[in-house]
This record gives sequence, C-alpha cells and structure tokens, in this order.
Amino acid sequence: MSGTSLDGVSAAVVRFADRDGRLHAELIGFVNTRYTLEQRDRLLRAMTGGTAAEYSRLAFDVGHWLADAAIAVIAEAGVAKREIRAIGSHGQTLWHDPPASTWQLGESAVIAERTGIDVVADFRVADVAAGGQGAPLVPIADAMLWSADKHWRVLQNIGGIGNVTVVPPRGTTEGVRAFDTGPGVAVIDGVVRALDQALLYDVDGKLAGAGTTVDAVVDELLSDPYFRQPPPKSTGRELFDAAYIARFIDRCRLSRPGATTADIVATATALTARSIADAYRRFLPEPISEVLLSGGGARNPALAQMIEKSMPNVVVRKFDELFFDGEAKEAVAFALLARLFVEGRAGNLVAVTGAKGPRLLGKLTPATPSSSR
Repeated sequence: MSGTSLDGVSAAVVRFADRDGRLHAELIGFVNTRYTLEQRDRLLRAMTGGTAAEYSRLAFDVGHWLADAAIAVIAEAGVAKREIRAIGSHGQTLWHDPPASTWQLGESAVIAERTGIDVVADFRVADVAAGGQGAPLVPIADAMLWSADKHWRVLQNIGGIGNVTVVPPRGTTEGVRAFDTGPGVAVIDGVVRALDQALLYDVDGKLAGAGTTVDAVVDELLSDPYFRQPPPKSTGRELFDAAYIARFIDRCRLSRPGATTADIVATATALTARSIADAYRRFLPEPISEVLLSGGGARNPALAQMIEKSMPNVVVRKFDELFFDGEAKEAVAFALLARLFVEGRAGNLVAVTGAKGPRLLGKLTPATPSSSR
C-alpha cells in the first residue's frame, strides 16, 4: 500500500482465519519502506504533468518499488512463497477524480515476474466504472476485522487524506458508512516543506505544539463546498495541492501579520483536526463513543491532542492500542481485498462509495511459478 501521504510503501504479510463466526487477520510481517527524495519528487511531478514516456517508465519503476517491498516483507515474515495465495497491490495514486476516473500506478506484471506470485491490483477502477467514488475501500476491512463486539466504533485513518469509517458491532457490513473527511497530513506536510526545506514533516508535532492557531483561516477554509457535501464523497491531492498550500500560507500571513512558521503549521494541523470533528457532527448520527486513530497522522501528538479537544465527549485512542501497528492497517485491508477477489466476492460497500451495486474489485495478473528471481 502506498497512500496519498507519499511517504513510502507499507507491505504486510497477513494470515486470515475464520473463528467464532468472525474473520480474523494475523499480521505476521510488516515492512515500511520510505520513498527517497528522488522517488517522491518524481511522483509529485507526475501529478502535475509529464510525457507518455515518463508515465510509462514511472509505472514500471513503481512496480519495481512495490516488488522490492513485497520481497522484503516476505523475507521478514519468514513465510515460504508457496504458502502465499496472492499479493494485493494498491499501487500509487496519481489522480483520483470520481466518478470520471481514477489512476493508480505500479505495474502488476513487474511484481508478479519478480515474486512468482499472483498479483491482484487496480482495485478502485471497477467501483468508479460503476458510478462510485472508488474510495474509501478500507471500510470493508474496518467492519469485518476491527469492529467492536457490543458498541459502534469509528476508525479514523489519517494519511495524506483523512477518511472515516463508522461500523456497527460484530463484523456486519450492514450499516457501515464511510467517506473522506478532508486533509490528513497532506496540507500539514506541504506547509512544513514550503516553509522549511530541511524538514519533510512536522516531527513529533513540535512545530504545531509551539505555534498559535490562526482560527480565522480555519473557519474560512471549512466553508469550502467539499466539507459541506454529504457522503458518499472522496477527495485527494487534486484539491489539497501545491496551489492550495500556497494560498493557505498567504491567508495565514494576511490574517495575522508576523505569523511564524510554527503558527502556520499549527493552523494546518487545526484544519485537519477540526475538519474531522466537523464531519462527525454533520454526517455521523450513530451513537459514537470511541474513535481509533491510525495512519501517519496518528503519530503526531499535536494533531491527536487537537482531535481530542475537538471531540470532548468521545474516547480517542490509537489503533495500535487494540490491534497492531496502525501503519500496517491499510496494507492489511488491501490484503483482505485481494482475498475477497480470489474468493469471487465483492469488495466495495455500495452505501460507502455510491456505486450502482456490489463489484468484484481488482485485476488478476497470474505469475509463472518459475518467474521469481
């Protein structure tokens, strides 16, 4: 899995088992490989323009990066390749504009050739072709694998984009609702990089913790039509892009002359926290008592504290506290989607994506067993 935060590739080895009438996922290997600055810059450039030759080469190169991650995590887990039924590969999103189109790069044939294992990839397009948002796709895993036994639970992922899933008890997918809440760390990271080229992100939330929020800017930005739009909905870097970040910084400086770097980063962090809380108030009528945070943003103490402050009547915890490393969560979810594909079962939730109906998600690239090297 490589997400909108563009930080790297998360690879997981997962063993699924049915017990007590529920599906369980055992994480037996996890590797998080960060993109180099050169790799990240190539992806960012590709999101704003490029030639056919550049896109073709990038698709194959990303396939090699994903294959490297798969090979590394298989070795880390100590599992024989013959035991692995399939590799589920999300790829790297370059463009997401539902219901018109969505585009994830990472040539699956490269992964299959390098590993000698069948690959299921390109999960989003079938849902978009059926009129859906193609996102979020993780909610089926949230419901099947990580619901509570007796109460409704909310799972909030904070990658580049924030997305929320509200799930009823006991693993049922009926009643599940989910959507993208808005920016996760995309705006925070973008602001940090624009203001301090020595940093890639706000390490441990120290900048945000040292700054004072420019509340007027957050109030203004939360009036954007996306935040008021009812689900199903999804978004991406197409909205929260470099131009958005430049305008964000200008607004902060105009609203508060002399605003420091810490103030502007704190304001970006507050935008994410308040957009999450605002989405809950607007669109989640369910009896919510618990929120589990995952993704890179969950490791930002300043962001986590702002989220807690914005929702004083809800218990906010890290996904890690109940399950496993939250950084592995989405990779495990796409392993589940690959498993559902292999079993011939739909992977989308119509109430979440707005598609015309259940769809088998993914495309199979079969491997020749002798191809691994």
